[in-house]
Amino acid sequence: MLAKLFAIFLIVPLIELALLLTIGAQIGIWATLAIIISTAMLGASLTRREGLKTWLRFQEKLTTGALPNEELLDGLMILVAGAVLLTPGFLTDVVGFILLIPGSRRVVKGWVRQRFSQHIDTPFREL
Repeated sequence: MLAKLFAIFLIVPLIELALLLTIGAQIGIWATLAIIISTAMLGASLTRREGLKTWLRFQEKLTTGALPNEELLDGLMILVAGAVLLTPGFLTDVVGFILLIPGSRRVVKGWVRQRFSQHIDTPFREL
């Protein structure tokens, strides 16, 4: 697990740097910087909007006495998306936007549930 994390923290920045240099050479440094800043601003706005919607659903579930399983997982993914979108780079922006879009987030949540259930003795189930 630690080796995988180390590889991610080593490889992702190298890929990001290569992408930034390649795209910067193609469209110019100012256009590249404009795209990076624009995606960070758009990402921050979308993260705030999606986070607020999820927070309201979370509170609604709690007031009705239901467990907010989906909302907790959504909140975690939105938090990761926000952090990744503030990181300069094109690859991280794609990952961040995938985690922010509700439809694609649903697919990622299914994958996360499957991975968690493989590492836990009891399978994940909806309540």
